[in-house]
Amino acid sequence: MPKLTVDGVEIEVPAGATVLQACEMAGKEIPRFCYHERLSIAGNCRMCLVEVKPGPPKPQASCALPAAEGQEIRTDSLMVKKAREGVMEFLLINHPLDCPICDQGGECDLQDQSIAYGRGASRYDENKRAVTEKYMGPIVKTVMTRCIQCTRCVRFAEEVAGVPEIGAIYRGENMQITTYLEHAAKSELSGNVVDLCPVGALTAKPYAFEARPWELKKNFAIDVMDALGANIRLDSRGRQVLRALPRINDDVNEEWISDKSRHHVDGLIRRRLDKPYVRKDGKLIEASWAEAFAAIAAVAEAAGGSVAAVAGDLLDCETLFAGKLLVEKLGGTMLEGRQTGLAYDVSNLAAVNFNSGIAGIETADVILLVNTNLRWEAPLINTRIRKAIKKGAKVFAIGPEVDLTYKAEWLGNDAALLGKLPDAVTEAFGKAARPAMIVGGGALAKDGAQGATLALAQSLNLIREGWNGYNVLHFAAARMGGLMLGYAMDGGIKAVAAAKPKLLFALGADEVNYDLFADSFKVFIGHHGDNGAHHADVILPGATYAEKAGTYVNLEGRVQRSEKAVFAPGDAREDWSILRALSDVLGVTLPFDSFEALRVEMAKAVPALGVEGLAAYDWAPPSLPANPEGAFAMPIKDFYLTNAICRASPTMQRCSAELIQGEDFAEAAE
Repeated sequence: MPKLTVDGVEIEVPAGATVLQACEMAGKEIPRFCYHERLSIAGNCRMCLVEVKPGPPKPQASCALPAAEGQEIRTDSLMVKKAREGVMEFLLINHPLDCPICDQGGECDLQDQSIAYGRGASRYDENKRAVTEKYMGPIVKTVMTRCIQCTRCVRFAEEVAGVPEIGAIYRGENMQITTYLEHAAKSELSGNVVDLCPVGALTAKPYAFEARPWELKKNFAIDVMDALGANIRLDSRGRQVLRALPRINDDVNEEWISDKSRHHVDGLIRRRLDKPYVRKDGKLIEASWAEAFAAIAAVAEAAGGSVAAVAGDLLDCETLFAGKLLVEKLGGTMLEGRQTGLAYDVSNLAAVNFNSGIAGIETADVILLVNTNLRWEAPLINTRIRKAIKKGAKVFAIGPEVDLTYKAEWLGNDAALLGKLPDAVTEAFGKAARPAMIVGGGALAKDGAQGATLALAQSLNLIREGWNGYNVLHFAAARMGGLMLGYAMDGGIKAVAAAKPKLLFALGADEVNYDLFADSFKVFIGHHGDNGAHHADVILPGATYAEKAGTYVNLEGRVQRSEKAVFAPGDAREDWSILRALSDVLGVTLPFDSFEALRVEMAKAVPALGVEGLAAYDWAPPSLPANPEGAFAMPIKDFYLTNAICRASPTMQRCSAELIQGEDFAEAAE
């Protein structure tokens, strides 16, 4: 490990570190525009200049210079100060002075660094150049006159997203960043270039001109658009969430989120249920809470224990727990969270968990994908596998062929392949130090597939000392929490329907085929006027994930907690409080009066849900039939419209129409 001095302070740095990293380890702030910790080094903005001895008597770009033994680095000399001022002056030669109308104002790297490191006045009085706006789709707004050619967006698209659609045309002062042929960026992660852009050249189109950063209240939350559990920040003003931004968590989402996670927020205020409704003579009629509760009580009295609960994909564990207690107190035992008909074995949670871990999967050296489109089911796990491939991993896949942004060897779409893999595949797994298999949630829909994959895990030796390579990829945020709380029956939703419950609590369940429950009295507790509300006999308006605190468990069993950002609209209430109030009317009072007391009760029932962090599941896989046959089918048909919030979002509707359905949208200038 080389030793060097930074501004007279001696430090030791890891081998391979750059001078910029060495300076930061010494506590010095180095300005930069093109350098980013998670992207390759470009060295083209020259803002990170420092003075290095021994070396030529001129400032050097610290981001591209390796740290070496005996270096003397100055970050505060007069030479460095003047060099940075000069670089900033060049950057501002053509940059427009439109901060008052720029969406980046208040959180702009160029603003901050020009004040901290720039000159007090400009010497430039020539005409500034102008660049025509580019079209990058419904997510990214461009004002390319502001671009300083840092190329962060180009490198992100190629290296992280794996969709190299953004690049540079022309040279020198005439250089312009654009998508090829100026079509929409077709990546599920394209919105991250807005966070990466250090100026206002790329901004969020749906958020344009909505608010300034200092107007917003910021709350930490957990994303519920998929099962990854990405850490996000919800920025709100008044009673409306205006944007969602990623928070850094290297174990989960690093600092990226998908476009769906980022831009579903305009669906939080549309198609909302804000009053109770009761169905009379075939029509839903607005009612008071007392009338709605009375209608449920009349049915519950006659139900005699024939009570069931079906949970939706976006629920927090507190709501699931309160719903479970209410059903049990009414004498019911039927709980199910797999709305679309999945009925896999959950006797051992490790056998339905992502055991390698989200961060761990990028260390795998051979990976078998079973019926999963990672780009749609978990885009940020797809980026991890791209990292694994860069380290030399080999990927095989069974299922319908899709573009995963990297090279995978497709073995075919026949479930019988799980019983007999080609020799080349078994040979590759035999040589692997960290072999892994990722079983898509949709693969478990096929009879015998779960047993076949578990048998395969045994024969391929995926489970060994310090490593478990068997992974199930869920795509519902409530899935693992629901399984921990018992929302899984033998036979799945069809078994619940076959029992013909007289009273059915639909807890935010919008993906259910309600034709199966034609004879049940359906109580929908949810937040959007979607499928569940259309079939309900009583609607009790609930809160979205942004309008309540909650506990969520992601696909690797990581327990995380989310904050309340805004209040629910109208008469809508937090789900747990609805269930608590209803229990009073039904004469089966639940054992808590506050959210904190509910969490205490939940932690008593399932201790793992009381502590944030990875839940421990012991590996004891069940012995199941292993004879799947026929072709697999992908479970997600449209990435942008997977839940009620997305279906209510104009941005997600536009993304679906343009990027999935292929509709053309003319820009206003045309």
